[in-house]
Amino acid sequence: MKKVIIIGSGLGGLTAGNLLAKRGYAVTLFESHSAPGGYTAGFHRKGYYFESGALSLESSASVFKAMQDIGVLEQLDFVRQRMRYVSADYDAIPENFLEYKKMLYEAFPDEKAKLDRVLAELEEMADALSGMDGPIPNLLEGFAKLKAMLPYLWKGPKLLKVAKRYGEMTSSEYAARYFEKGSKLYNFFGNTFYPDMPAMLLGAVAGMFTDYWTVRSGMQAWADVLAENFRKLGGALILSSYVDKIITRDGAAVGVMSKEAFHQADYVIAAGDYKKTFLQLIDDKSLIPRELVKKVESAAVSEGVFTVYLGLNIANAELEKYLKIPHVLLDNSSPGYDIYDAADAEYFTKAPLTMYAPSLVNPRHAPEGKSSLMLMTTVPYHWLNNWGGGDKEIYKELKAKAAQALIRTASTLVPSLEEKIDFQDAATPLTYERYTHNTDGATSAWSWNPQKRFHKTIIEAHIDTPVRNLFIGSCWAIQIGGIPGALIAAYECVRKIK
Repeated sequence: MKKVIIIGSGLGGLTAGNLLAKRGYAVTLFESHSAPGGYTAGFHRKGYYFESGALSLESSASVFKAMQDIGVLEQLDFVRQRMRYVSADYDAIPENFLEYKKMLYEAFPDEKAKLDRVLAELEEMADALSGMDGPIPNLLEGFAKLKAMLPYLWKGPKLLKVAKRYGEMTSSEYAARYFEKGSKLYNFFGNTFYPDMPAMLLGAVAGMFTDYWTVRSGMQAWADVLAENFRKLGGALILSSYVDKIITRDGAAVGVMSKEAFHQADYVIAAGDYKKTFLQLIDDKSLIPRELVKKVESAAVSEGVFTVYLGLNIANAELEKYLKIPHVLLDNSSPGYDIYDAADAEYFTKAPLTMYAPSLVNPRHAPEGKSSLMLMTTVPYHWLNNWGGGDKEIYKELKAKAAQALIRTASTLVPSLEEKIDFQDAATPLTYERYTHNTDGATSAWSWNPQKRFHKTIIEAHIDTPVRNLFIGSCWAIQIGGIPGALIAAYECVRKIK
């Protein structure tokens, strides 16, 4: 029986581990944290539950297919999500792309001519990206895979046309074609998801209205179900065990070192941060071409977030009166907001905000008569000397200052929010890096900016490494990462080992 070691129990590691264990491999999964899940996880504090990373998922057909393959789909309670858009100019919960357009036209009637052109182009992008509603072909085999590829082949000419026009253009560059830099609509289209993401992905917003989900019992419950199933299949999940080195012999991975003990394997899957895998974990650096080392060192990662976790002394019914639904995009951004200005001490007073209430998804996520709320915003890399340059007291002060700024912004939607707080904590990109080991607390692997790509293509899987029998099994194998990226990488690793 061949042995496989997986480093990291995020969604990629858990998926690969389950699939390999189901095929009869002896699989050991090392996780540095005390609980599985990575960014697909959550935690409890004083009776409140909060998500640790991912709030939601798309590509549901792929997620459901993977969970069905593993045999846990019926144990999971995936539920549909919606988003409420709020600013000084609009307040709407679009159910489809038509309502999304209506929201913008009503909010900015003087910009109708420009919006006509922008929204028409977004529909063209959406059309090119639509029709591929089944599982990603990477998750399939044989005839089923060929069948799943047909929509991609059918849409091929449209995709190529859109990619040629918008693929190398950032969303900010696209927004600047129509709107003055710094204007409301410039910020709206330039920062829809990730700053300076590929402009062609703006069309993906249309799919968000029909394929946007979460897990009612929480992301941690999802990770726990996968972990328990893995154990039932005979897999060994070793928590609180950081892997110090990937051990190689004659150019091939032969195991890992953890807690000064050597664990032998025929294959090793690194299901975590790509940079740390190549720059820290591999024992023999001579196996990695110098040019690749330089490329890995300099490659940009996706932006991190700052999150405030709040337990509130109000019932869900009262919180729902203010939020209406669990997920709210509150754009109260002020003039001078710049995601790239790491020296702006007042950044958090200007930034837009995501508000997410776990207890509105599931009342059990808060004590009876209370509710839970998360406030999140994307932050500049290494804000204010990377949150104080290592000084713990400055770090605490900056963390408190940022939290207070977000609470004040959120109070425009939830009046007197500060007076309703029963529990409060916060996480910076340094917090996320400490728990997930993602460089700079990256939220979705590599940068989404098409001009800063590490991998040449957006969605192609890159699981191979210069070290034989060492594969990348996390979302870092895909340029834009995410849950679909983690699943693709996991399946490709399993296919390679088979």
